[in-house]
Amino acid sequence: MDWLKPSALAAAMSDMGFHKANLSTKTILITGILSGMFLGFTTSLFVNALVAVGNIPVAALFFPIGFIMLVLLGLELFTGNVALIPYAAMAGRVSGGKMVKAIVTVYIGNLIGSLIYALIFAAIETKLFTAAPDPVGAKIVAITGLKVTAYMNAGAAGWGTAFLKGVICNWMVSLGAVMALVSRSTIGKIFAMYLPIMAFVAQGFEHSIVNMFMIPCGILLGANVTVGQWWMWNEIPVTLGNIVGAVIISATGLYLAFGKTAQAEPVGMVAAAE
Repeated sequence: MDWLKPSALAAAMSDMGFHKANLSTKTILITGILSGMFLGFTTSLFVNALVAVGNIPVAALFFPIGFIMLVLLGLELFTGNVALIPYAAMAGRVSGGKMVKAIVTVYIGNLIGSLIYALIFAAIETKLFTAAPDPVGAKIVAITGLKVTAYMNAGAAGWGTAFLKGVICNWMVSLGAVMALVSRSTIGKIFAMYLPIMAFVAQGFEHSIVNMFMIPCGILLGANVTVGQWWMWNEIPVTLGNIVGAVIISATGLYLAFGKTAQAEPVGMVAAAE
Protein backbone atom coordinates (compact mmCIF):
# COMPACT_ATOMS: atom_id res chain seq x y z
CA MET A 1 0.00 0.00 0.00
CA ASP A 2 1.08 3.58 -0.66
CA TRP A 3 -0.32 4.78 2.70
CA LEU A 4 1.46 4.29 6.04
CA LYS A 5 -0.72 3.01 8.85
CA PRO A 6 -0.57 5.05 12.09
CA SER A 7 2.02 2.83 13.83
CA ALA A 8 4.37 3.12 10.84
CA LEU A 9 3.72 6.88 10.61
CA ALA A 10 4.66 7.22 14.30
CA ALA A 11 7.96 5.45 13.63
CA ALA A 12 8.61 7.61 10.56
CA MET A 13 7.95 10.81 12.56
CA SER A 14 10.36 9.71 15.27
CA ASP A 15 13.04 8.81 12.71
CA MET A 16 12.61 12.08 10.83
CA GLY A 17 12.77 14.14 14.01
CA PHE A 18 15.93 12.29 15.07
CA HIS A 19 17.46 12.89 11.63
CA LYS A 20 16.67 16.61 11.66
CA ALA A 21 18.01 17.12 15.19
CA ASN A 22 21.31 15.47 14.24
CA LEU A 23 22.04 17.53 11.14
CA SER A 24 25.10 19.76 11.41
CA THR A 25 24.56 23.40 12.36
CA LYS A 26 25.90 24.42 8.95
CA THR A 27 23.42 22.17 7.12
CA ILE A 28 20.47 23.37 9.19
CA LEU A 29 21.44 27.00 8.64
CA ILE A 30 21.95 26.72 4.87
CA THR A 31 18.83 24.65 4.24
CA GLY A 32 16.94 26.98 6.58
CA ILE A 33 17.99 29.99 4.52
CA LEU A 34 16.81 28.27 1.34
CA SER A 35 13.48 27.41 2.98
CA GLY A 36 12.99 31.04 4.03
CA MET A 37 13.50 32.08 0.41
CA PHE A 38 11.05 29.42 -0.79
CA LEU A 39 8.40 30.64 1.67
CA GLY A 40 8.96 34.21 0.54
CA PHE A 41 8.62 33.14 -3.09
CA THR A 42 5.39 31.23 -2.51
CA THR A 43 3.99 34.16 -0.48
CA SER A 44 4.67 36.62 -3.30
CA LEU A 45 3.02 34.13 -5.66
CA PHE A 46 -0.03 34.08 -3.38
CA VAL A 47 -0.21 37.90 -3.35
CA ASN A 48 0.08 38.00 -7.15
CA ALA A 49 -2.83 35.55 -7.37
CA LEU A 50 -4.82 37.54 -4.81
CA VAL A 51 -4.41 40.75 -6.81
CA ALA A 52 -5.39 38.92 -10.00
CA VAL A 53 -8.50 37.13 -8.70
CA GLY A 54 -9.47 39.21 -5.66
CA ASN A 55 -10.43 36.12 -3.67
CA ILE A 56 -8.36 34.71 -0.78
CA PRO A 57 -9.56 31.05 -0.94
CA VAL A 58 -8.83 30.94 -4.67
CA ALA A 59 -5.41 32.59 -4.23
CA ALA A 60 -4.69 30.08 -1.44
CA LEU A 61 -4.71 27.31 -4.04
CA PHE A 62 -1.31 28.60 -5.22
CA PHE A 63 0.38 28.94 -1.83
CA PRO A 64 1.34 25.30 -1.10
CA ILE A 65 3.73 25.22 -4.07
CA GLY A 66 6.73 26.59 -2.16
CA PHE A 67 6.11 24.40 0.90
CA ILE A 68 5.86 21.28 -1.25
CA MET A 69 9.07 22.08 -3.12
CA LEU A 70 11.11 22.72 0.02
CA VAL A 71 9.90 19.51 1.69
CA LEU A 72 10.60 17.39 -1.40
CA LEU A 73 14.09 18.92 -1.55
CA GLY A 74 14.73 17.96 2.08
CA LEU A 75 15.14 21.53 3.32
CA GLU A 76 14.59 22.65 6.91
CA LEU A 77 11.59 24.73 8.01
CA PHE A 78 10.96 25.90 11.57
CA THR A 79 7.21 25.29 11.57
CA GLY A 80 7.57 21.62 10.59
CA ASN A 81 10.67 20.94 12.67
CA VAL A 82 9.01 22.29 15.80
CA ALA A 83 6.65 19.31 15.61
CA LEU A 84 8.94 16.54 14.34
CA ILE A 85 11.96 17.18 16.59
CA PRO A 86 9.90 17.46 19.82
CA TYR A 87 8.11 14.27 18.75
CA ALA A 88 11.47 12.46 18.62
CA ALA A 89 12.32 14.01 22.00
CA MET A 90 9.09 12.59 23.45
CA ALA A 91 10.18 9.19 22.14
CA GLY A 92 13.44 9.59 24.08
CA ARG A 93 15.66 9.86 21.00
CA VAL A 94 16.64 13.57 21.14
CA SER A 95 17.91 15.50 24.17
CA GLY A 96 16.32 18.78 25.21
CA GLY A 97 19.48 20.73 24.47
CA LYS A 98 19.87 19.28 20.98
CA MET A 99 16.19 19.93 20.27
CA VAL A 100 16.41 23.60 21.25
CA LYS A 101 19.65 24.12 19.31
CA ALA A 102 18.24 22.63 16.11
CA ILE A 103 14.99 24.61 16.34
CA VAL A 104 16.70 27.94 17.11
CA THR A 105 19.18 27.40 14.27
CA VAL A 106 16.49 26.70 11.68
CA TYR A 107 14.52 29.74 12.88
CA ILE A 108 17.56 31.96 12.33
CA GLY A 109 18.17 30.40 8.91
CA ASN A 110 14.54 30.91 7.89
CA LEU A 111 14.73 34.55 9.01
CA ILE A 112 17.86 35.21 6.95
CA GLY A 113 16.37 33.60 3.84
CA SER A 114 13.07 35.43 4.21
CA LEU A 115 14.83 38.79 4.55
CA ILE A 116 17.00 38.09 1.50
CA TYR A 117 13.93 37.38 -0.63
CA ALA A 118 12.07 40.38 0.85
CA LEU A 119 14.90 42.68 -0.21
CA ILE A 120 15.06 41.16 -3.70
CA PHE A 121 11.30 41.30 -4.21
CA ALA A 122 11.00 44.86 -2.91
CA ALA A 123 13.79 45.90 -5.31
CA ILE A 124 11.92 44.26 -8.20
CA GLU A 125 8.65 45.93 -7.22
CA THR A 126 10.22 49.41 -7.18
CA LYS A 127 12.74 49.14 -10.05
CA LEU A 128 15.61 49.12 -7.54
CA PHE A 129 13.77 51.55 -5.23
CA THR A 130 13.39 54.25 -7.88
CA ALA A 131 9.60 53.95 -8.41
CA ALA A 132 6.38 53.36 -6.50
CA PRO A 133 5.35 49.71 -6.10
CA ASP A 134 2.84 48.18 -8.51
CA PRO A 135 -0.53 46.75 -7.31
CA VAL A 136 1.15 43.63 -5.93
CA GLY A 137 3.52 45.74 -3.85
CA ALA A 138 0.64 47.93 -2.72
CA LYS A 139 -1.23 44.82 -1.58
CA ILE A 140 1.80 43.70 0.45
CA VAL A 141 1.86 47.12 2.12
CA ALA A 142 -1.85 46.79 2.95
CA ILE A 143 -1.43 43.26 4.32
CA THR A 144 1.50 44.43 6.44
CA GLY A 145 -0.79 46.97 8.09
CA LEU A 146 -3.35 44.27 8.83
CA LYS A 147 -0.70 41.98 10.27
CA VAL A 148 0.79 44.60 12.60
CA THR A 149 -1.18 47.81 13.04
CA ALA A 150 -4.56 46.10 13.39
CA TYR A 151 -3.27 43.92 16.25
CA MET A 152 -1.42 46.85 17.84
CA ASN A 153 -4.54 49.01 17.85
CA ALA A 154 -6.44 46.27 19.66
CA GLY A 155 -3.84 46.07 22.45
CA ALA A 156 -3.73 42.88 24.51
CA ALA A 157 -6.69 41.46 22.60
CA GLY A 158 -4.79 41.96 19.34
CA TRP A 159 -1.65 40.27 20.71
CA GLY A 160 -3.77 37.34 21.90
CA THR A 161 -5.53 37.10 18.55
CA ALA A 162 -2.18 36.94 16.72
CA PHE A 163 -1.08 34.21 19.14
CA LEU A 164 -4.20 32.12 18.59
CA LYS A 165 -3.99 32.54 14.82
CA GLY A 166 -0.43 31.24 15.10
CA VAL A 167 -1.63 28.20 17.08
CA ILE A 168 -4.21 27.17 14.49
CA CYS A 169 -1.89 27.97 11.59
CA ASN A 170 0.88 25.67 12.74
CA TRP A 171 -1.47 22.93 13.76
CA MET A 172 -2.12 22.69 10.03
CA VAL A 173 1.39 23.49 8.74
CA SER A 174 3.07 21.00 11.06
CA LEU A 175 0.53 18.43 9.90
CA GLY A 176 1.69 19.24 6.37
CA ALA A 177 5.19 18.12 7.39
CA VAL A 178 3.73 14.99 8.97
CA MET A 179 1.53 14.26 5.96
CA ALA A 180 4.66 14.25 3.78
CA LEU A 181 5.50 10.97 5.53
CA VAL A 182 2.20 9.15 5.02
CA SER A 183 2.82 8.21 1.40
CA ARG A 184 5.61 6.40 -0.44
CA SER A 185 4.92 8.06 -3.79
CA THR A 186 5.88 11.60 -4.76
CA ILE A 187 2.38 12.41 -6.02
CA GLY A 188 0.91 11.04 -2.80
CA LYS A 189 3.20 13.23 -0.71
CA ILE A 190 2.32 16.30 -2.79
CA PHE A 191 -1.42 15.82 -2.41
CA ALA A 192 -1.17 15.02 1.32
CA MET A 193 0.91 18.14 2.01
CA TYR A 194 -1.26 20.34 -0.18
CA LEU A 195 -4.44 19.95 1.86
CA PRO A 196 -3.52 21.43 5.29
CA ILE A 197 -1.29 24.14 3.81
CA MET A 198 -4.00 25.44 1.50
CA ALA A 199 -6.53 25.29 4.35
CA PHE A 200 -4.59 27.55 6.72
CA VAL A 201 -3.93 30.20 4.07
CA ALA A 202 -7.56 30.26 2.91
CA GLN A 203 -8.63 31.19 6.45
CA GLY A 204 -6.01 33.90 7.03
CA PHE A 205 -4.11 32.39 9.94
CA GLU A 206 -0.61 33.53 10.92
CA HIS A 207 2.65 31.81 9.93
CA SER A 208 5.85 33.16 11.52
CA ILE A 209 8.13 32.42 8.55
CA VAL A 210 5.71 33.81 5.97
CA ASN A 211 5.58 36.98 8.06
CA MET A 212 9.39 37.18 8.05
CA PHE A 213 9.02 37.92 4.34
CA MET A 214 5.68 39.72 4.18
CA ILE A 215 6.18 42.36 6.87
CA PRO A 216 9.81 43.35 6.13
CA CYS A 217 8.89 43.53 2.44
CA GLY A 218 5.94 45.75 3.31
CA ILE A 219 8.20 47.99 5.40
CA LEU A 220 10.67 48.27 2.51
CA LEU A 221 7.76 49.19 0.21
CA GLY A 222 6.54 51.96 2.50
CA ALA A 223 4.25 50.45 5.14
CA ASN A 224 3.93 52.65 8.23
CA VAL A 225 5.28 49.94 10.52
CA THR A 226 8.53 49.78 12.48
CA VAL A 227 10.73 46.74 13.02
CA GLY A 228 9.96 46.88 16.74
CA GLN A 229 6.21 46.90 16.08
CA TRP A 230 6.58 43.94 13.70
CA TRP A 231 8.25 41.83 16.38
CA MET A 232 6.13 42.95 19.31
CA TRP A 233 2.71 42.70 17.68
CA ASN A 234 3.20 39.90 15.17
CA GLU A 235 6.42 37.90 15.06
CA ILE A 236 6.69 37.14 18.77
CA PRO A 237 3.05 36.16 19.44
CA VAL A 238 2.79 34.30 16.14
CA THR A 239 6.02 32.37 16.75
CA LEU A 240 4.86 31.39 20.23
CA GLY A 241 1.50 30.34 18.80
CA ASN A 242 3.20 28.32 16.06
CA ILE A 243 5.22 26.49 18.71
CA VAL A 244 2.12 25.68 20.76
CA GLY A 245 0.18 24.48 17.72
CA ALA A 246 2.99 22.17 16.63
CA VAL A 247 4.20 20.87 19.99
CA ILE A 248 0.93 20.58 21.91
CA ILE A 249 -1.62 19.72 19.23
CA SER A 250 0.38 17.94 16.53
CA ALA A 251 3.39 16.36 18.27
CA THR A 252 1.88 15.62 21.68
CA GLY A 253 -1.51 14.66 20.29
CA LEU A 254 -0.08 12.22 17.75
CA TYR A 255 2.44 10.84 20.25
CA LEU A 256 -0.26 10.13 22.83
CA ALA A 257 -2.42 8.52 20.14
CA PHE A 258 0.17 6.43 18.31
CA GLY A 259 3.64 6.89 19.82
CA LYS A 260 3.53 3.77 21.98
CA THR A 261 2.53 1.64 18.98
CA ALA A 262 5.31 2.91 16.71
CA GLN A 263 6.52 0.14 14.45
CA ALA A 264 8.57 0.76 11.32
CA GLU A 265 7.52 -0.94 8.12
CA PRO A 266 10.09 -3.15 6.40
CA VAL A 267 10.66 -0.65 3.59
CA GLY A 268 13.10 2.20 4.43
CA MET A 269 10.36 4.76 4.85
CA VAL A 270 12.48 7.52 6.38
CA ALA A 271 14.85 7.43 3.42
CA ALA A 272 11.87 7.51 1.10
CA ALA A 273 10.35 10.43 2.98
CA GLU A 274 13.55 12.43 2.82
